[in-house]
Amino acid sequence: MPRGVGVDPQRLLRVIRAVIQQPGAEREHPLVTLFAELGIPVTAIRLGGGGARGDLWRRIQAGVYGKAVEVLAAEEGGAFGCALMAGVGVGHWKNLDEACAQAIHVAERIDPDPAVVVSPCDAIVGAMGRVAAGSVHQAKGYPYTLTDLLDDDELVASYLAGSYVTLRLTSAMYHRFHAPYDCRVQQVTYISGDTWNVNPIALKRIERLFCKNERAVIRTRLVTGEALTLVPVAAILVASIRLHFLDLVLNAQSRGPTLFPCDVGVRKGDELGWFEHGSTIIVLAPDHFEFCDNVKDAARIRAGQPLLQRPAETP
Repeated sequence: MPRGVGVDPQRLLRVIRAVIQQPGAEREHPLVTLFAELGIPVTAIRLGGGGARGDLWRRIQAGVYGKAVEVLAAEEGGAFGCALMAGVGVGHWKNLDEACAQAIHVAERIDPDPAVVVSPCDAIVGAMGRVAAGSVHQAKGYPYTLTDLLDDDELVASYLAGSYVTLRLTSAMYHRFHAPYDCRVQQVTYISGDTWNVNPIALKRIERLFCKNERAVIRTRLVTGEALTLVPVAAILVASIRLHFLDLVLNAQSRGPTLFPCDVGVRKGDELGWFEHGSTIIVLAPDHFEFCDNVKDAARIRAGQPLLQRPAETP
């Protein structure tokens, strides 16, 4: 028993929790870092077996990893895995991917920080700030209007005093993008256009570049009620955007504007779609959202890392 703790089990538990969580407070967990360096972003940690049974331990794990923790419905991880492999062996499933997709179910999901909206992708942070008189910037001295970008006056009105951030994906980066928060996808508007390069040089030469390129306007409603919009913009060598919940590919053969009504629930970290190569995603948020401390011009950010902070709930 540590000196000074006494026999109070709750006090001892708090000390043990602080010791376990301390490494995660200083840096990202080594396993998360390792997978990111391999180009495999970690958006959630799945727990099974005895280590998944304690609620406090699950929350400690979420804090240490800095990722959502998903608790599987099957408690016996090892035995369940053997059963899946046996099922594949006897031909019940074609392969392990099919077995996992059909038989593994998440019973509970624990968010390490419900106030944080995370980055939907690996990216370099570009132009960011507050929307001013309905305009934002693609680069210093190169403004464009949300009306030109979104082609939807009603949607523009939601962000007249809001925040925006430009996330640029290079061709070498992980090119899939994910849900930044628990939300419902309400509508997608595909707008056909060009496929200009969107690198920093082009952004300082071609006015309103994002408004000229092919793009998809993804309208979402967070579970907390606020509107959040993602605008994936296609670019040279890309020219196609895949959205899983629509089960279609938007590309040069598509004609727009084309509106796709949706009502699809997604969880923070769920994969939404992908680009063929690098490109750009513009994120629009309401006025009361603030940028997280790690979000700065030209900073690198990974999918699942903090991007925006929702205000604390008023008691």
